[in-house]
Amino acid sequence: MSVQYISDDQGKTTGVFIPIQDWNKLKNKFIGLEEEEFELPSWQINELNDRMADYERNPSNTTSFHEAMDDLEKDM
Repeated sequence: MSVQYISDDQGKTTGVFIPIQDWNKLKNKFIGLEEEEFELPSWQINELNDRMADYERNPSNTTSFHEAMDDLEKDM
């Protein structure tokens, strides 16, 4: 995925540009991505809570941002 970061005049990142081909792939992979607002189902909230608890128990067991992005790009 080739993204471009958008910055303001002070260098603060304010947005991300995703090429349309990548956006279309994401929309096909994650149904409902275009919806502006939605409520998380309880099972997702529970999963997030479990993951946060795991992190709090062992914060060193993490993946770097770049590793996570590499893993995501492999699936596209």
